[in-house]
Order: sequence, then C-alpha cells, then structure tokens
Amino acid sequence: MDGRKWRRRISVGVGALIGLVLTLWATAALYFDLPSSALRKPAAAIYLVGISAGALFYRRFALLITFAGFVLVLAWWLSIKPSSTRNWQADVAETPWAEIAGDRVTIHNVRNCDYRAEFDYECKWDTRTFNLSNLKGLDIALTYWGSPWIAHPIVSFDFGDQGHVPVSIETRKVVGQGYSAILGFFRQYELTYIVSDERDLIRLRTNYRSGEEVYLFRTVANPQQARGLFLQYLDHINRLHNAPEWYNALTNNCTTNIAVAEAAREGSRVRLDWRILLNGHSDEMMYERQQLVTEGLSLKELKERVHINAAARLADKDPAFSARIREGRPGFSSWR
Repeated sequence: MDGRKWRRRISVGVGALIGLVLTLWATAALYFDLPSSALRKPAAAIYLVGISAGALFYRRFALLITFAGFVLVLAWWLSIKPSSTRNWQADVAETPWAEIAGDRVTIHNVRNCDYRAEFDYECKWDTRTFNLSNLKGLDIALTYWGSPWIAHPIVSFDFGDQGHVPVSIETRKVVGQGYSAILGFFRQYELTYIVSDERDLIRLRTNYRSGEEVYLFRTVANPQQARGLFLQYLDHINRLHNAPEWYNALTNNCTTNIAVAEAAREGSRVRLDWRILLNGHSDEMMYERQQLVTEGLSLKELKERVHINAAARLADKDPAFSARIREGRPGFSSWR
C-alpha cells in the first residue's frame, strides 16, 4: 500500500475520532445541562441518533455534520448563565469580598466553620483585617483522596503574627449536591473562593474527612511575590462576588486559577504543563521548577516530611494549630 493510501486512512481515522468526541460531548451536554429534566434523556437520544444517522448516510460530509451539530449545542451551552442566588450548602452560603486601602486589606465573609463531623457543622462568616506589610510568604497544601493523579491545592498566605490566610478554590454546591468529576466538565457548579483559616480548611481534610492525606509545603516565594499573588486572588474574589462564573474541571478549576493568577502576577503567559490538569503531580512540577523549600531532600523524602495528618489530629482545636502542623518540617525550622 502506497503512502497516499496510508495518509488517507489516517486522516479518515482522525476525522472519525474527532467527530466521535464532539458528538459524545454534545450529547452529554444535553443530558446533563438542559434546564428541563424531563427533556434531557429524549433530547440527548434524539441528538445522538440523528447525528450518527446523518454521518453514516452522508459519509462524505460526516465530519461537517458532526461539527455543525456540535457548534449548535456549544452555542446554546455557552448561553447558560451561572447564578449567585441558588439554595447553597451552608459551607458555601456566602462569597468573600475585599476592601483594599493602601496596605490595609479587609476581607468580608471569611469562613469559620465549627465541625462535629464532615457533614455536621456550623459556619460563621467573619470580617478580618490584615496588613500587607506583614505578608512573609506562602505555603501550599496538597490534598489527595484516592488517585495519585488528582489533588486539591490550598494556598495559605503567611501574615506572620496575624496568622495564615488559606484560600481554597472550589465548586459552589447547592443543597443535596455532591461533586462529580464528570459533571465538573459541564454547567453544574459555580466557582467559589473560600477564604478561611487553617483550623477550618485544613483540619476539615485531616481530621474529619475519611481517606484524605494532606501535604504542607513551604514555597520559596518572597514577600513581594506573595503580595502580588494575594492581590491577584483578591481581584478574582471581588469579581466573583459581583459576577458568578461556572467551574469547569478543564478550564476553570482550582489549579488553573492558581496558574493564571501566578502568570498575571509575573506579567507573563501561563507556563503550560500537563501537571496543571493532572494536578496530583503538581508537587513534582513545583519541585522541578525550584518553587519549594526542599532543604536538599528528594521529592519522596520531602513528601514524607511534610505529611501533616498525624500532627493535625494531635493539634485539633488548639489555637496554635498552624504552628503545630509546621513544627520540624522543611522550610519551617526558623518559622515563628
């Protein structure tokens, strides 16, 4: 078989694969995101059967048919607007916002949840003021709950004697709604930034959720870099407070928002890396980029030293929780 026929077969195969992916996504978008639950299944079935039949009957135009159907569904899907007035779960009932006056930052709706169990808690929403001149650096906690390929990052800003300000970028869920990795690719969750303290955001994961492992790394960010990233966070926090956005597991999630904020702080483009999406390996990425304090340890040794679950359980409700989970760990030996 000559090269021309091979190229033709390859191009046909690639086109068929592209058409299949577009058709499956559009079918799933109709199935999950149509406002009327009664119409979801029939609409998805009609679309799938119709596009498939058209592509089989008019094979010369199969890719064009699947692409046209995809564009129509995509145009409708992009028109679905997020909301800020749904029946939110108690832990995401409010959205934070900030006022900045020189070095003085006042953050409203700082979450302060008192947990009895993972789903048994009471939340208060506080107003707290911080001075940017006290910002010393930042730490990052990575939480794993199953697959080594996926983790949840929490950036914690170190304000010295004023304490830590952890920020978690999450899905904003309504009452009765759980998280689904598949649904995260569709219009199912709004995006939210949770500003809290470590006795809430980190202790929830180490002390109350089952099967979650937390690793707390010190970064090499200096006060100026930490300040720039913090202000980028506050800018997005204020925008979300005024205009909600959809969460998306591919384009608008916990890790991509950190990468975008970091790039904005540096005045550069996002440094593309597959580990931004498969963020369970983001520690490897940061280690390679020399963004973590390692004290000469290998990544494996470093992770063993910064695993904090046992220390967090011992510290529990101690007001010195943040200090106790850092004791003796790389990057924190001279920490207050």
